[in-house]
Amino acid sequence: MIHVRNIHKSFGDLQVLRGIDLDIARGEVVSIVGPSGAGKTTLLQIMGTLDGADQGTIEIDGVNVSRLSQSKLAKFRNQKIGFVFQFHQLLPEFTALENIMIPAFIAGAGRKEARQRAEELLDFMGLSDRANHKPAELSGGEKQRVAVARALVNRPAVVMADEPSGSLDSKNKEELHQLFFRLRDEMGQTFVIVTHDEQLAQTTDRTIHMKDGVITDATCPADDEPASTENDADHE
Repeated sequence: MIHVRNIHKSFGDLQVLRGIDLDIARGEVVSIVGPSGAGKTTLLQIMGTLDGADQGTIEIDGVNVSRLSQSKLAKFRNQKIGFVFQFHQLLPEFTALENIMIPAFIAGAGRKEARQRAEELLDFMGLSDRANHKPAELSGGEKQRVAVARALVNRPAVVMADEPSGSLDSKNKEELHQLFFRLRDEMGQTFVIVTHDEQLAQTTDRTIHMKDGVITDATCPADDEPASTENDADHE
């Protein structure tokens, strides 16, 4: 479902990514791990179309995003990619419900449709009673679950998450990790997660290890067997 080919990225004289090839299947939960400076977040940003590569191509859900104009890329990003960041980045002046609805409005959904979808997601997250609370009135775990709901409101092909549990305590961290797998199991949602959390990485379907701008290996923690970064088409 996601095909990354020969991605290179430099910032000045610093070469951050050195020819990345990676395939991710639909419904897969993949973690990307490695030391600081390995290029994990840069790769996630390029895969999420938030930044461009110097060289290489990325195909998501059958679309070569490397060829899209900026306006078409923005529309594709809104409709096909959800984002969850370490710090929820909710808009403080809006309620939880309104924060979730915003990407739907950008995609052209009517108020009734956007509200219904947002309410469904809040119910799924166990946050129906917090719908009219603003971010300042929510706990850290609640804010991050609202952020996940916002990422899902347009039914994206993939959710890109950058250290999503990095600011949470142990209890909320565990609940968030369980939520990712519940979304995978019940909605078939694909996740690509950059994380330093070893517990999360060990439970994902596949762990991509990076160092110095290259993928060093990929493992399937469930069976502890090496996995190729190439997924067969029949896995999609």
